[in-house]
Amino acid sequence: MIRALWTASTGMEAQQMNIDIIAHNLANVNTTGFKKSRADYQDLLYQEIKSAGASSSPSTMVPTGIQIGQGVRTVSTEKVFTQGNFKQSGNPLDIAIEGDGFFQISRPDGSTGYTRTGEFKVDSEGRLVTSDGYLLEPQITIPSDALAITISADGIVSVTQPGISVPTQVGNMELARFINSSGLQPIGKNLYTETAASGVATVAAPGTDGLGTLAQGFLEMSNVSVVEEMVNMIAAQRAYEINSKSIQTTDEMLQTANGMKR
Repeated sequence: MIRALWTASTGMEAQQMNIDIIAHNLANVNTTGFKKSRADYQDLLYQEIKSAGASSSPSTMVPTGIQIGQGVRTVSTEKVFTQGNFKQSGNPLDIAIEGDGFFQISRPDGSTGYTRTGEFKVDSEGRLVTSDGYLLEPQITIPSDALAITISADGIVSVTQPGISVPTQVGNMELARFINSSGLQPIGKNLYTETAASGVATVAAPGTDGLGTLAQGFLEMSNVSVVEEMVNMIAAQRAYEINSKSIQTTDEMLQTANGMKR
């Protein structure tokens, strides 16, 4: 019976982490470009009391054995990169990615971060930056006298300037994709970094090599479904309760055993 106490405790710990993940998803329900997380579980090692296939007599064998499990553990938290809904903003520097791909962001330490958030701004030098001031890569500079900014589906950035009837191209946006996006390391600020599990980034123009296209004036919202997360929360709460009930039942059985008299 002591085994049941530890087994049920692993279930409670797993559901506690599940609730933590759900809470993080719900906290970011309105975060632009946010991708929800999901917990993956595995059962623990088994104590084998009788092996299946063992001989029960010179001419027979045991068809099924006796194995008692030790509980559960969380083995990973996976990012789910399904497409979020689009929200029209009307801001010419708001860009959504329709399909696969990430914007490339130059971090202060010189490394490259990747994001699905397309809320870009212009800094004091006219360069496109994130809300934290991190530069978009490849770098694009908007002239100070630009009257209008146009970003095509394939990433061509053009501006309209006074006295010039034809739009002037000022840069090209590129996107990056990974063979295993779930292997990226989330580091906060809506950024991910490359890992050995994600593979090396493949960079190309939007709409090529399996990359999505760009939609100017739109933002991709979080892919968190409040209803789905609430259902997951109820299921996790009930699972936590039933595991705690297992501990309570085991304790009552131990109490009964300890109270037996000869």
